Formats: sequence, structure tokens, C-alpha cells
Amino acid sequence: MKVIEHYKKAKEPLISFEIIPPKRGGSVQHVFDSLDLVMQFKPPFIDVTSHAAEAYYEELSDGNIKRHIKRKRPGTIGLCAAIKHRYGVDPVPHLVCKGFTKEETEDALIELNYLGIDNVLAIRGDNGTPKPIRKDRSINEYAIDLVRQIKKMNEGVYLEDLIDAAQTNFCVGVGGYPEKHFEAPNLAWDIKRLKEKVDAGADYIVTQMFYDNDAFFKFVDDCKAEGIKVPIIPGLKVVTTTRHMKSLPSTFHVNLPNELADAISKDPEHVKDIGIEWTTKQCKELLDKGVPGLHFYIMANPKPVIDVIESLPLGQSLKV
Repeated sequence: MKVIEHYKKAKEPLISFEIIPPKRGGSVQHVFDSLDLVMQFKPPFIDVTSHAAEAYYEELSDGNIKRHIKRKRPGTIGLCAAIKHRYGVDPVPHLVCKGFTKEETEDALIELNYLGIDNVLAIRGDNGTPKPIRKDRSINEYAIDLVRQIKKMNEGVYLEDLIDAAQTNFCVGVGGYPEKHFEAPNLAWDIKRLKEKVDAGADYIVTQMFYDNDAFFKFVDDCKAEGIKVPIIPGLKVVTTTRHMKSLPSTFHVNLPNELADAISKDPEHVKDIGIEWTTKQCKELLDKGVPGLHFYIMANPKPVIDVIESLPLGQSLKV
């Protein structure tokens, strides 16, 4: 089922999760162990991140440098197929612009279509998009280009002029940034670009993590004022370690409110408890304001998120 259909049919807010594939050579069992724990909350869909190949360099014995290209976390499509058939839950694979050509994206969409996977999240990917090495290979430079490619395939239009090409039927999600994308000059400009993605065919928006609900509520109001009518799903991540004080702002370009940062600084030994309490408070306020769902970035550790959900009346009702 499509994500947008899940939201249309829901009688109460939905809880969904986002996970990360294991590193190359790692066991997928750890992912399944995490999913086993969160299935008690009946998630209608699970997002699975995607990662482009990265370059690394090896110094050879003769003093020369050899460049290698490798994906550290392959397996997004395979993991999505496993989730669909192991749990009966709709997977949402992430498609990224960075490091993938249009041709590779089309191949991935064909495979997903064959697997009966109905949803994708179209995002640009971190740090921009490198130019392809070969001139006969094309790229999607921005997420809107990726949305357009997916929607064209939904109309039966492929990169080549194919006769009687089958139409796909993907539901397309895109990312939103309550504190603006780090490359955007301001929030208003960023929301205009988001409106363009919706006009290109995006069916829903899931936000980057945030820790200030006022920023989210303003973002939603500004989106509505811009004419954006698709569901906007808040994305949440629990702060669990003092390292997050630096890594979250630097990696994801999000702000930690003074109240949260001060509480962690004063009592670093209980950072996980502070993070759980903060996210729980966020969730209660978001639910009171009528959000369509809560989307949790659990990555590799679901336990703090489970503590949050179990403290919510919604979490208890889902378990019944």
C-alpha cells in the first residue's frame, strides 16, 4: 500500500521508523533484531536509507596512490524486499541523487516495481552531487529532478523511447527542513523549492529531525501559506550520547535548544534519560497539535525510541 493511502485510512496518528542497512560485510540479523522490537507498534511503513559509493585512496608499495570506489552500506533494495516479505510492512527505500546516474536510478525503480514496492523517498543526498565520469551518463542534480524521473516512469516514460512501456505506480515522498536546508539562503526560499517538488508530484513530506517544536509548527504554517497541501510528517531522533551535541548539528545541520543543551552539559551521565524525556515531551505536543504521524530515526538502536513511544497513550493503544 502507498504511504499516502496509509495516512488517508488512518483513524489515529501513525508511527513509522527509519533504519540504516548494515555496513558491507555486516550481518543483517542486527537489523531484524531491531525491527522485531518495534513491530509491536504496528508501523505501516519502514524507511530504509541509501548510501552512494564513496572514494577512498590506497598508498601502494611503489609510492603511487590508487583510488577506489565502494559503497559502505549496500543492500537497500534487498533489505526492503526482506522487510516486505518478513513482516508484511511496506518498505520505503531512499533514492538519492548523489553518486547515482539516471540510468542506475531507472534500473533500481524497475527492480522495486518488480518486487511490488510502492513507495520511494526522493532526496538529493548529502554534500551535493558529483559529476558523472562518462559523458554518456546523466544525473539527477536535485531532488526535484529525481521526483520528475519517478513520475515520468509512472506515466510509462523511460529514459529511452520504449514501445508499450509499462507504467509504474510509485508514491513519492520528499524531505523537508523545519530549520531550512543548510544550502538555502533562508527558510522562505527553501519552502518555495519544496513547493516545486510537490508540484512536480511529491505525495508527502517527512522532515529532517528537529528539537524545537515551534520551528516545526512555523514550518508547517509557512508550507500551508505557500500552498502545500500534502501531509507533513515530523521526523524525530532521540539524543542518547554527549557526542550528539556536536555530531547532530554538524552532520544534519539542526539546532539543539539551549534548554536541552544545558541539561545535557550539567548532567552528562544521564544524557539518554534527558534525551528520552525531551523527545517524549515533543511527541505529546505534536500529537496534541494533530500531526498525522511520528517518524522516528532509530538507525541501529531502537530502545530509546521504544521508551518514548511506550510513554505515549498512542503507543499503548497501538500495542493493544
